[in-house]
Amino acid sequence: MRHRGRPSAPTALALVAALTGCALTACAPAGEPAAGPAATRARSAPAPATGPPYRRWGLKSPLAPAPAPTRPKSPPRPLSPVLDRVSTSDRVVFLTYDDGAERDPQFVDMVRELRLPVSVFVTDSVAGPAYAHFARLREVGADLQNHTLDHAALRGLPYAGQRAEICGQQHKLNARFGLRPRLLRPPYGAYDTTTRRAAADCGITAIILWRASADPEDPHRLHPGDILATTPDRTPSLLRQIQRQHLTVGKLEDYL
Repeated sequence: MRHRGRPSAPTALALVAALTGCALTACAPAGEPAAGPAATRARSAPAPATGPPYRRWGLKSPLAPAPAPTRPKSPPRPLSPVLDRVSTSDRVVFLTYDDGAERDPQFVDMVRELRLPVSVFVTDSVAGPAYAHFARLREVGADLQNHTLDHAALRGLPYAGQRAEICGQQHKLNARFGLRPRLLRPPYGAYDTTTRRAAADCGITAIILWRASADPEDPHRLHPGDILATTPDRTPSLLRQIQRQHLTVGKLEDYL
């Protein structure tokens, strides 16, 4: 007589074989592919980054909001002042970018997602072919400023040549964007008294240099009011440094 609760010997052997095969091939439920090495790798691959935008750029928390600045009002000067930092007790630093040669669309995303106040000093001969990129940057909050028409070293040039470089870029940016910048960064940081006079005559209220650059070799410790020269690719690491030193990013134009 056959016992209902116990399978016959052939049936038991078949079950053992089936179970052994599943152990070797990682049987999947009906309708699903067996899990081989490729499937294992797919399951172990990290999921795309999700969550708040600041995590995408490697920050542990959002940037602290900059305090409302108090901008002193001063009469026009015959010579534009030259600054590499802003005199302020607010714990802010300022991010600046030059030329317009780097046009990474991810930088537009970063400025928009982090609401990052940045100042971009634009040279027409460099940025002119891609002004649409700078229009997008301006739409997400970046400020466009003057970096001369052709990136000429201004120091030592006669007044007429310096005025042509500075005023010429003022006209270009006004024609393209409807703005007349108040800030100038002279190419290579080179300027003289003639630069300051020509800049003032072109409507520039300050010549902007920089206190530090986002360079791993630069040992400079950041201080409130520092004007920083950096590049889009170095910005995330610089933002982490800014947060570690309990600073945040301010809008340069609001302080000048």
